Amino acid sequence: MTLVRGRTTAHRLAVTAVAAGLCTAGMTALASPAQAGGRPDGTVEQHGGAQATLVGLTTHGPAVIRTDGERQEVSAGLFEMTVAGGGSLQTYGLDALNPVQAQTRYAEGSWKSSTLHGNRNAGKIRWILEHSYPKVNDLQKLADAAGTRHLTPQSAAAGTQVAIWRFAEAGSQRPDDHTHDKARGHTGDSAHGTARHGRPEITAVDPAAEKLADRLVENARSMPEPGASLALGPAEVSGRNGDRVGPVTVRTNATTVSVAPDPHAVSRGVRIVDKEGKETDTAHNGSRLYFDVPPGSDPGSASLTAEAATKIPAGRVFTQAGGRGRSQTQILAGSSRSTVSATAGVNWAPKGPVPAATFEEDCAKGGVGITVANHGDEPFTLRAGGQRAEIPQDDTRTVMVPVEEDQPYRIPVAGPNGYEKTFSGVLDCATSAATDSVGPHGAVAGGERPATVGGGEAVMGSSKDLAETGSGGTHLMALIAVGFVVAGGVTMILVRRRA
Repeated sequence: MTLVRGRTTAHRLAVTAVAAGLCTAGMTALASPAQAGGRPDGTVEQHGGAQATLVGLTTHGPAVIRTDGERQEVSAGLFEMTVAGGGSLQTYGLDALNPVQAQTRYAEGSWKSSTLHGNRNAGKIRWILEHSYPKVNDLQKLADAAGTRHLTPQSAAAGTQVAIWRFAEAGSQRPDDHTHDKARGHTGDSAHGTARHGRPEITAVDPAAEKLADRLVENARSMPEPGASLALGPAEVSGRNGDRVGPVTVRTNATTVSVAPDPHAVSRGVRIVDKEGKETDTAHNGSRLYFDVPPGSDPGSASLTAEAATKIPAGRVFTQAGGRGRSQTQILAGSSRSTVSATAGVNWAPKGPVPAATFEEDCAKGGVGITVANHGDEPFTLRAGGQRAEIPQDDTRTVMVPVEEDQPYRIPVAGPNGYEKTFSGVLDCATSAATDSVGPHGAVAGGERPATVGGGEAVMGSSKDLAETGSGGTHLMALIAVGFVVAGGVTMILVRRRA
């Protein structure tokens, strides 16, 4: 799907994207086979709730984004995701200038760990989701409320997306912007106005969709963030063998949650019990679960998995969960009955330090907070992402590891007695416009990112095409890479001359 259409600026964007893509393909091919492959074993992506894969844009209409004097026409509307384990989701985007990569893996998350962090309009975006399409599927009723004669699913989806983008962009703080713009991403009382500080001005092409967007922005009221579909906290606990170690608290909107120990726990005789000490295989919202570790056990670790089927509440954020490239953060508009899950781990030992580590992306501090508890009788030294911290006995400390915006991260954590794990993810705390990651002609900056914007789809080649680990094709891949780099360089020169 080509979304940047037939204007001179858009043509330059498209050609530049080809060059950037060729250069990126070349550099990717030059990477070692291990780098081009998948995630290393032992990497932890600590997510609770739904895990989903973005299929693509399904119901949409045209919109226009104006940034720094440039005009781009894009598709705006509903995306579809498939949920791991069963179920489907409908979502809208939260970052108008960020591309969308089909087949990107997403994970349910919180507002504070997403581009909605610090956004005063976040609650108004949820209001739009509750009062517009597809939650309100009576299109005539929606048209009457918007003051227009007729709405189609396409124009309703486009108008809703435009309204969401306006609030998402206007409320996302730039590092040097200490004032808030109005909801459309600009100042003034006119319907469209002009963008300030490089913020995009976003309008729907269809007059009915534009009326809907305006009315949604005018009428929106703040609503609280919805709770997680399923979460366990903390995600790891520690203690002595012979004790009930925990608690792990269940938070969910599901009626019932199934709970099961992993095979390692079963083999070590570890049982999952409730607060009364009774073995259990079910839980509900607010349940407290414990790991009952047999006395005399050798030091070890185990885990439990909680799973449920539920409708995920509208307004939950879905952020990119690893993968290559960058893909626009999504917010949930509708959900079928879907599978959600979460895990929690336990470490135990008869004496000495006993660590338990969890992590949380902290947009306010620009990094990842590694929280480590020591429920042992001796202190230990924690190593996390190149930093060291002394963790006293029976105490908890948090180490903040700085992470660059929009960058995938892998943070190794090491402690006593061979304790090791690696936390991974992608920190996405601000929209592209708020971080100045927009190129000179309005395209998202960065060689690995296609020049589709807003609601666009950009299907990238499978990593398997470049990851021939241990094969004899490495030299051939290197030669092809050189060709890509040369071709990309020549194309960039031609673009500059024509410009």
